[in-house]
Amino acid sequence: MAEPQPRAPAGVRSKAKGPLDRPVFIIAAPRSGSTLLYETLAATPGFNSFGGEAHWLIEDHADLRPGAPGMDSNRLGAAEATPDLIAAIREIASNRRRGPQGTSPSEGAPLLEKTPKNALRIPFLKRVFPDARFIFLWRDPRENVSSIMEAWKAGGWVTYRTLPGWEGPWSLLLPPGWQMMSGAPLETVAAWQWRSANQIALDDLQSLPDEDWTAVAYHDFLADPAGVTRRLCDFAGVSFDAALQARTAAPLPLSRHTHTAPAADKWLRNRESIERVLPGLEALWYRLANL
Repeated sequence: MAEPQPRAPAGVRSKAKGPLDRPVFIIAAPRSGSTLLYETLAATPGFNSFGGEAHWLIEDHADLRPGAPGMDSNRLGAAEATPDLIAAIREIASNRRRGPQGTSPSEGAPLLEKTPKNALRIPFLKRVFPDARFIFLWRDPRENVSSIMEAWKAGGWVTYRTLPGWEGPWSLLLPPGWQMMSGAPLETVAAWQWRSANQIALDDLQSLPDEDWTAVAYHDFLADPAGVTRRLCDFAGVSFDAALQARTAAPLPLSRHTHTAPAADKWLRNRESIERVLPGLEALWYRLANL
């Protein structure tokens, strides 16, 4: 069930326009194409950003890391957003925002952010940033699960070197209940990460007002980057300017986190493994496809 969205604490929302008004968070499972979408949108000075994934925004605070009292995963609810944490996170976010290519931030431009772990933190983010909006990106589970598997194999996406009761390092986001994956095959872990990220995010988003979020399929973005980018700019209240028009007029460049060259049938290298876990993903896949 989605967690109820509480009212923001007194004093957080301001009538005056500030540097963190109406931030936009891209919410997505890991390895779902969110870096490409983020880098596309961040090409315009109409958005400020942190220049990349901002794991530090949350995990620089020891109380919010797995292993802290009451914290055994990346899941964060509104209750974890104490007044002191809200003030600290908003201050560092304001100080570290930048324009495209590290230029000075554009005054009045909303903050754009994407970190896959945030798929598990929407109630927390909504408490810290009461007028936040969310772009929910999802990807075909066959492709996404395959990419998650490849990330685990590559060893370049390790997030936790050690976890109690887990053999070896852990890669990518850490959903609640990760302990039950101990000893499971890689495809089972990858499918569970895809399902957990998308299901938790979608449940949380559907408890928000409709105007606070929108959804996009990764395939739709690849098929029509200009059209999808224009729609997302309209949602965010940002101009589809010359920088974005130029960016989406030509073939999109590879994102910085590309592991191997894109190919529509790349998931087939893991086909046998993925087909073993796909039945458990079909209900959520249908739900996503019908957003």
